Amino acid sequence: MEKDIIIIGGGLGGLMTGAFLAKEGYTVTVLEKNRIIGGGLQCFRRHGAIFETGMHILGGFMPGGSLYRICTYLGIWDKLNIRHTDADCIDSITFGAHGETYSLPRGREAFELYLANRFPNQAEGLHRYMDALWALSEEVDLFHLRLNNGDGLREYSEEFLMPADEFIAQYITDPILAELLAYMNPMYAGVAGHTPAYVHALINVLYINGSSMFVDGSQQMADALADVIISAGGCIHAGDAVRDITVEDHLVRRVTTQSGKTYTGHLYISDIHPCTLLTLLPENAFLRSYRNRLQEIPNSYSSFTVYIKLKADAHQPYINHPRYYQDGHGYVWQLGEYEEATFPRGFMLLTPPAKNQGKWADRMTINCPMPFSAVAAWADTTIGHRTPAYEAWKERMLRQVLDKLEILCPGIQADIEFCFASSPLTIRDYYGTKEGSLYGYNRDCKNMFLSQIPIATKVRNLLLTGQNINLHGICGVPLTAIETAESIVGKGNIVRKINEDKIQ
Repeated sequence: MEKDIIIIGGGLGGLMTGAFLAKEGYTVTVLEKNRIIGGGLQCFRRHGAIFETGMHILGGFMPGGSLYRICTYLGIWDKLNIRHTDADCIDSITFGAHGETYSLPRGREAFELYLANRFPNQAEGLHRYMDALWALSEEVDLFHLRLNNGDGLREYSEEFLMPADEFIAQYITDPILAELLAYMNPMYAGVAGHTPAYVHALINVLYINGSSMFVDGSQQMADALADVIISAGGCIHAGDAVRDITVEDHLVRRVTTQSGKTYTGHLYISDIHPCTLLTLLPENAFLRSYRNRLQEIPNSYSSFTVYIKLKADAHQPYINHPRYYQDGHGYVWQLGEYEEATFPRGFMLLTPPAKNQGKWADRMTINCPMPFSAVAAWADTTIGHRTPAYEAWKERMLRQVLDKLEILCPGIQADIEFCFASSPLTIRDYYGTKEGSLYGYNRDCKNMFLSQIPIATKVRNLLLTGQNINLHGICGVPLTAIETAESIVGKGNIVRKINEDKIQ
């Protein structure tokens, strides 16, 4: 068999796809433009402190969860240092203007009971909503690592592609509870009237079942996946971006990097944003209609992220779960909108765990949804070459985030040793994603054909993987990696082996 595979992009999708194929006996070469592999798994150090660039909160890593089973199958589970969030509070949500905080527990029954006690007149509708939520997740076999023995075509329920906000409104009449049930919007960039109910369902079921965090950063997962590839005879080349892809007779013949090195294989897999891929291919590689379609799909919003290192004598408590904040009610579906004077309307705060974590936090990360339009004036600049106007704007946004952070963490500004921020431009330039989108293409129930990109392309030996294809996030990307790998090794082969591994 022809088993040499070149993967363009060393993010979670590329590394996970490469690990599955390496385990199947393929020789995998991963080409990553950054010096550090991992994409959203990347970590960096600033004055000795470890910060994560992307992955903050994990779903599916509880025993028996999909990621737990995948990592066990790949032989990397024991290499990961994972800390589960508290059973009595996987997430808290604070509405600043109203002084309300809700603390949501782990597990379907506990989650429902907590909200039913807070909203007793909604108990019946809440129960029906939870039933419907789980029913939607059951329609996606791969989400549960189940074999689908059909022909790939199936009819989904009427609610599957309903707008998520309308799906909630079918069962919930209290606007505050309806907003609470959508609080995970920043985990999938939800947009009212457009985000499909199944996306809302998969994310919520995933995290309600239990969430986790990496101890001392997510780079460990990237390195563990790289070890699977390398131990099987593959290799990872980082810090040398692909410059162009040569296509002849509808086949990729070679890829060339910025340093002039060339790589050839039998199959090529792209883990980069499809619009970035287009810039590497000859214009005639794809039909104009396909190129236009890739360019026209709306991207999810980006993020303004603040990183904080606390003083050694600071007494900000370590909190073993994410904390969500909103200025008040009515913003959960508008978090991706931007007005400088009111930014941020909401954010997610995390105190990342460290080895031998004690009572007090030593770091904080604050993720604030932000559209690329907020930084469009500086779109032509690059890292290290931003304008003074951009730096002044970024400093203003940083101060506004810190001012609102005081609501959750009184006295925080006096406890900061140093802090800094990244913007959608930072994400765009480091990850190579169009408009710095956090979750790639938006899934739009009003036009699912536009936002669904198949794994196979018209270039016969070029396949796609990553968060722009099918599902996004720490769970969705590995599931997409399975689909990409199975398009090579045979449908169901990897899922079957994961299930056999579970039985053993």
